[in-house]
Amino acid sequence: MTVKIFDTPEVQTFLNTVAGFDQTGGSERAKQIMHRLLSDVFRLMDDFDVSAEEFWTAVSVLNALGSGTQFGLLAPGLGFDHYLDMRMDAADAERGLLGGTPRTIEGPLYVAGAPEAEGFARMDDGKDQDGETMWLTGQVRDVDGNPVAGAKVEIWHANSKGGYSFFDPTQGEYNLRRSIFTDAEGRYTARSIIPSGYGCPPDSPTQQVLDLLGRHGQRPAHIHYFISAPGHKHLTTQINLAGDPYTFDDFAFATREELVVPATRIEDTAEIARRELDGPFSEVVFDIELAKTAAPELQVRHARPRAKEDEQDQHSQLAGTAKV
Repeated sequence: MTVKIFDTPEVQTFLNTVAGFDQTGGSERAKQIMHRLLSDVFRLMDDFDVSAEEFWTAVSVLNALGSGTQFGLLAPGLGFDHYLDMRMDAADAERGLLGGTPRTIEGPLYVAGAPEAEGFARMDDGKDQDGETMWLTGQVRDVDGNPVAGAKVEIWHANSKGGYSFFDPTQGEYNLRRSIFTDAEGRYTARSIIPSGYGCPPDSPTQQVLDLLGRHGQRPAHIHYFISAPGHKHLTTQINLAGDPYTFDDFAFATREELVVPATRIEDTAEIARRELDGPFSEVVFDIELAKTAAPELQVRHARPRAKEDEQDQHSQLAGTAKV
């Protein structure tokens, strides 16, 4: 077909009506965004001669994504999370907030309320028989190299099978999730297990979309972080473990060169005894550098729906930072 009707007065008037431009209520910003979105989609339907069958197949996939709460999984796979990071990096550069450990995507699997500890925490419950012991440690510093004492380091990661507690019913509550406040030297340490990467379920709507693009849905072994401290920019980041086959081929586009960290195998008996472990382990060292800022809104993570975290938590967090 060669029919193109997008630029006709009839369609343009129709778009204005659908977006609510002829109504006094609602949000003007929402109307503008919806008008732009619908205009782009309508033009796309014209340009690619989208059939009714193709359109309703897409609606079916969207329904499946919604019913399976998989929009949060597909979004990074389509680059939305990384694009938001690119925009925030550009905004930081415009403000002159340069330096510090780079951010990367949060992902959809954070859960608020993890147990808190001072300096050291054990993150695993000891029930994962396939998990290799990991000694995760590092120092939080500012951009001038000064240690940041009392920084809150929130850590979460998958088990040896790629599953996350809360979302994986086989794991206990808050397994492999902890918040550690750094000691006087800005150091944090966690005993845990080496996480596994994971893949999108092969029969999921997310993988169905990726299959259409000829792409896989695999993530490398990685560890998530939130780091916050008064007077410093909040950092959302994650590290990828070196050597994973997907370290530089992450379907979620979260890999950054500076965030690829080796896991060093330790078999020295003296080191094993010093850390009161039962056998060989892998050590992962990740030092963190925080940029300074006086802006309260930059000292907290951005608001978004998260498990066990409601809007009041966000307001309380922002208010607490504003008082510092």
